[in-house]
Amino acid sequence: MKMSAGHCLRKALSTRSIIPFIGIYDVFSASVAGQHFDGIFISGFGFAASYYGLPDIGFIAWSDIVNFVQRVRTILPNHHIIVDIDDGYTDPEVACHVVHLLESIGASGVVLEDQRRPRRCGHFDGKQLMELETFIEKLQKVLATRQELFVVARTDASEVDEIITRTKAFAAAGADAVLADGLTDLNVLKLLKAEQSKPLMFNQIAGGKSPSCSLEDLERLGVSLVNYSTPCLFAAQSAIHDTMQLLKEQNGLLLKEKVGVQQCTQLLNQNLMNRR
Repeated sequence: MKMSAGHCLRKALSTRSIIPFIGIYDVFSASVAGQHFDGIFISGFGFAASYYGLPDIGFIAWSDIVNFVQRVRTILPNHHIIVDIDDGYTDPEVACHVVHLLESIGASGVVLEDQRRPRRCGHFDGKQLMELETFIEKLQKVLATRQELFVVARTDASEVDEIITRTKAFAAAGADAVLADGLTDLNVLKLLKAEQSKPLMFNQIAGGKSPSCSLEDLERLGVSLVNYSTPCLFAAQSAIHDTMQLLKEQNGLLLKEKVGVQQCTQLLNQNLMNRR
């Protein structure tokens, strides 16, 4: 009997000290990232930008994210896939429904946050938190719904004492891992590791509040999972902008690039072979 995606992730965590998850924004970027890393992060920021062309402030519909994850899983059947589900898309009943669907289509895990709406990217100011008791109730319902899906509980608290209080409560409620987003001081990770026994996840985003650091740095601080929210999206924005500018400067002359129709089709044919 084939192991569930959640079980596979747990097994990987038991044998690897740290696992990076690359944030992708569409199925094509997942194809490229999946050639280099076996961890894929379905980024809410990236999906809101790609699917809606809008900022990460709560526009995502749960049905859209479920359909997207299903398409990514189809072409990457053996990768670890963690999905950002924001606050579970409002009510606990909706969060549980989404978690059930995501597990049934092969997601490895989800990240559930304690922001209340209107929400915003974790590395921006102005975030509002749910009451801890209210979030714990939602988290417990999600944990009771999943079978083996890996559940990361995220706090957007900014004060160290509150971060510690909330992550300890998340761990006590049964979350599989905890994440404090938007940390400006990486030494807080040491405190979180000392205060509770669950694996730590850390979020890296270019231009965000947290300082840049290597996997070795994070491993020394006790981190087990690292999600890189937006490297594919930001790389695409830069590359597309540069290519369009060059096309204008060359008066419409299309120059040969590193990737052409043959190289792109080769990648797409590989996706055909990867399908279940």
